[in-house]
Amino acid sequence: MPTPAEKRARFRQLHAAGCFVIPNPWDVGSARMLQAMGFPAIASTSSGMAWSSGRIDNEVPLEDALAHLAVLADAVDVPLNADFENGYADAPEGVAANVGRALAAGVAGLSIEDMSRDPGKPLYDTALAVERVAAARAAVDAEGTGAVLVARAEGVLLGQPLAPTLDRLAAFAEAGADCLYAPGLKTAEDIAAAVRAVSPRPLNVLMGAPGLTVAQLEDLGVRRISVGGALARAAWGGFLKAAREIAEEGRFDALSQAATGAELKALLKP
Repeated sequence: MPTPAEKRARFRQLHAAGCFVIPNPWDVGSARMLQAMGFPAIASTSSGMAWSSGRIDNEVPLEDALAHLAVLADAVDVPLNADFENGYADAPEGVAANVGRALAAGVAGLSIEDMSRDPGKPLYDTALAVERVAAARAAVDAEGTGAVLVARAEGVLLGQPLAPTLDRLAAFAEAGADCLYAPGLKTAEDIAAAVRAVSPRPLNVLMGAPGLTVAQLEDLGVRRISVGGALARAAWGGFLKAAREIAEEGRFDALSQAATGAELKALLKP
């Protein structure tokens, strides 16, 4: 098993050139299967982890999230990026302290959002959002083994115009983020604009539904592609379809689409 420092070095290399897909498992089994399929890195999903534990996104306490990250990081040889929500704190010093704890759990990188969870004001003010990224940067630097810091600007996801989100991404890059991420980008034009706004830093694009291909995103200059909770939703979608068919129709036809035990065993076998 590579050390956390070795995983972080590998993770930084992945961001240096080219384009890679970093899928999002929600438990050890899905993490190990994705590793077996050849993905060079994985990322946790706060929503997928929440659903698998009977909760909804953004309601998992910090201690549970840290325990989940430690288990995932220890289960695979590839680097793990943590979906670390808003750092589980509002104040920059709280973000820094919690980032240090996430790094101690063994993650190779982590993302920090600018979403406040305040229904009346869902995004932090720009100045505070930038201070929070800078505090996370200081915590990563203090740890000293080169974890990757991802800064997320959630404005587009909340229905805001693209321009202020791009301004935030640029400010986050200036504050020390290694990789930038604006969930909700969909068109080639918007993605290309985001790539330009953060260049030469890498841009992560979220693909949660059918759309542009990996090749098309790479041509636009995207360096990293994640899927968030989409794989977990796909798994739950199959589960719900089969369970509802049994409950409502007394039929078992949907089970014909299930993975075989042999297929799962082959992916999980050491």
